[in-house]
Amino acid sequence: MGKGDKKTKRGKINRGTFGARRPRVKKKLAIETKIDINNKATPK
Repeated sequence: MGKGDKKTKRGKINRGTFGARRPRVKKKLAIETKIDINNKATPK
């Protein structure tokens, strides 16, 4: 159990891979992409 072990977090970090022990961190959407400037409110 250590750097050479494929199934441990430390082994995944050492190899530079991802898996169940070390899932990828998903990027959050930027505020600019959520708010659309061109989308204007329509009167009812």
